[in-house]
Amino acid sequence: MNKTLIATFCAALLLTACGEADHPHAADGSHPAAAEAGHGHAHGAGGEKITHFTDKTELFVEFPRLVVGEKSAFAAHLTRLADFQALAVGKVSVILSGSGQPDEIFTTDTPTQPGIFRPEAMPKQSGEREMAIEVATPDYTVRHLLGPVTVYPDRKSADAVAGEHDEGGIGFTKEQQWKVDFATAEVTKRPLRAAITATGTLRGRPDGEALLMAPAPGQVHSAGKFPVLGQSVKKGDILAYLAPRLGGDTDLASLQAEARKAKVELDLAAREHARMDTLFKDEAVPEKRLLAARAAEASARAGFDAAQGRLGQYGGGAGGIPLRAPVSGTIADVRVAPGAFAQEGALLFHIADRRVLWLELRVPESEAARLTAPSGATFHVDGVEQGFEIIPGKNGRLIATGGAVDATTRTVPVLFEYSQPDERLRIGMAAKAQVFAGAAREAVAIPASAVIDENGMATVFVMINGESFERRQVRTGARDGDWVEIVDGLEPGQRVVSRGAWLVKLASTRTGEIGHGHAH
Repeated sequence: MNKTLIATFCAALLLTACGEADHPHAADGSHPAAAEAGHGHAHGAGGEKITHFTDKTELFVEFPRLVVGEKSAFAAHLTRLADFQALAVGKVSVILSGSGQPDEIFTTDTPTQPGIFRPEAMPKQSGEREMAIEVATPDYTVRHLLGPVTVYPDRKSADAVAGEHDEGGIGFTKEQQWKVDFATAEVTKRPLRAAITATGTLRGRPDGEALLMAPAPGQVHSAGKFPVLGQSVKKGDILAYLAPRLGGDTDLASLQAEARKAKVELDLAAREHARMDTLFKDEAVPEKRLLAARAAEASARAGFDAAQGRLGQYGGGAGGIPLRAPVSGTIADVRVAPGAFAQEGALLFHIADRRVLWLELRVPESEAARLTAPSGATFHVDGVEQGFEIIPGKNGRLIATGGAVDATTRTVPVLFEYSQPDERLRIGMAAKAQVFAGAAREAVAIPASAVIDENGMATVFVMINGESFERRQVRTGARDGDWVEIVDGLEPGQRVVSRGAWLVKLASTRTGEIGHGHAH
C-alpha cells in the first residue's frame, strides 16, 4: 500500500509539472494560442469541443467557428482504445458534406506531436454541413461522424452567435492522460450475478500433488541428471537415490564383504547341484543327494539376494533407496542438493500437476445461507491485475460446499476445480474471490476499478468531454467479478474513468494548474 501511495503522489507531481510545462501562461494568466503553446487549443469565444468514440479510437477535437474563406485550425486529439495511448501515426481528414454542396476535405498526414493532429479547414461553402473526421492508419481506417456544424458566410455572422457556456469540471488533459495508466469505460447494461465475497488459496488436486519426503536419514545421490525446478516428470520416474545412514556395527566394507561371501557360497552350491545332477543321471548317487544339493543352492541364492539388497540400500548397488515420483507433473520445489544429508521426514521434492488446480475458498458464516447452488467464481491474486473466472462446464466445476461452520474461523468451505489455469498462477497463492450465488439479471454496471472510496462514499469520475471530468457519488449493488452494479448515479452511455481515477481526484485539488481553463 505504501508503494502504491508513493507512486500515486509521484504521478501527481509529474502531472503538475506537465500542466505547467506543456501549457505556459501568458501575461494575463491565460494560455497562448496554437502557434505558441504546446497543447495548441487555439479557439476563441464560441469555439467547439467534441468528443466521439469509434470501436478503435477516441477523438477529442477543438476548433473555432467555421467561416467561409478563413483558415480554421483544428486540434484533433486521437487516443487508441486498445491501450489508451496517443495515436502516433496516421492521416487525419476533416470532411464537410451535405446541404446539396460538394464535399470539402482538409487533410494532415502527420501529427505535430504524438496524438495531436492539426488539419486546417478553409471552407468555400456556407450553411449547415455534416462534419466527419476520418482517421487512416497502417492498420485500420475509422470515421468519426460528428453531426451538423454551421459554416458562417463571414466573421461578423460568426461572432454574432452567442457562445456556449463552458461546462467546467475537473481538467485533465490528453497529454497528461497519455503519460499515466489511464482509461475510460462506457456505462452499460449487462447480466450480473449476485456474488459473495470470500478468501481462499490455490491448491493442487490431491491426486495431482505430492511432497516426496526422506524415508530414512541418509545421503541423497543423483540418479543421472538431478531434478531441477520446472522439470516435467512422470509417475514412477526415479528422481534420486537415498543411501541411508549406517547404524550400529555395520559399515559399508562389511556389507560388501558379506555380499561377496554370499556370491562365493552361491557359486559353490550351484556347482555342487550340477555335479549331483550328473551323478544322479548316471545312477551313482541316490535322489536325496540331488534334492539336498538343489535345496542348498536355493538357500545360497536367497542369502546372496538378501546381501545384495542390504548393500543396495546403503548405496552399494543401484545407489540406494530409489526415490520415485508419486504423481506425474512438474517439479515445483527442490529442497536438497546431490550429496546432501537428509533427516528422516525431510521434504526433498515437491511435485505438482498445475494443469488442474483447486480453489479452496472460505465464505463467512453470515453469507453461508446463500450458498444453495454456487454457479461459479471469480478471483484475483496479488501481482496479477487480471481477474480469473471459473465457469462450470467450461473451465472448471464445483467440487463441494461445506456442510459445517469452522469453529475457529466461522467460515464455510467451498471448493472449485479450475482446468488449464493461467501460467502465472502458483500453488499456494492467496486469492480474493467472489462466489456467484444466483442467476444473472440485467443491471447497469461499470468496471469495479472505476469506483473509489471517499470517506465511505462510493465515487466515480464521469467524462464531460475528452479533457474534463465530473465527480459523481453513486450507489453500488452486486459485484460480479471485475464489474459492479450501479443502483443510482449513472446512466447507460455515459463514460467513467476506469483506470487512473485517483489521479483525476488529485487533479481536482489543483484544477487551476493542471489542465483546466485552457484558453483554447
